[in-house]
Amino acid sequence: MKLEVGTKIPVETFPILKDGAPDSVDLKDKLQGRKVVIFGLPGAFTGTCSTKHLPSFIEAKDDFAAKGVDEIICVAVNDVFVMDVWAEQTSAKDAGITMLPDPESKFTSAIGMDFDVPELGFVKRSNRYAMLVEDGVVTALQVDEAGQCDLSTGNSFLAAI
Repeated sequence: MKLEVGTKIPVETFPILKDGAPDSVDLKDKLQGRKVVIFGLPGAFTGTCSTKHLPSFIEAKDDFAAKGVDEIICVAVNDVFVMDVWAEQTSAKDAGITMLPDPESKFTSAIGMDFDVPELGFVKRSNRYAMLVEDGVVTALQVDEAGQCDLSTGNSFLAAI
């Protein structure tokens, strides 16, 4: 699938931790009848992801809400435990950012946002992107070039919508 404005987001179930126990969340339930920002990044605890990309959405959360965004979701190709600890350590959880792990890169690959850099241990990781999804359909999309973190940051994407 080529991700673009007008694309219907594929239905995917994500593993999560709920009160410390394994659970899951259905993306369809998160998107149905709602206005949601989904942004993807290469991985938890990586330099730019931790110091720029994720913090930019934490900082812009209230501004997104003022534009009618119901939820902000961060997707990364990591396991549930890593994403949970990262959410705690970055204050993303306290800020209300939903962290969805995509451990097998099913969602990331399905939307055509995966890339590989084996020498860094990045296999089927996520490109940097941000999209506005309204009732399951992409209405705005920004994708960064490899190695960049500009278009998909919170403030850049906020300005684009």
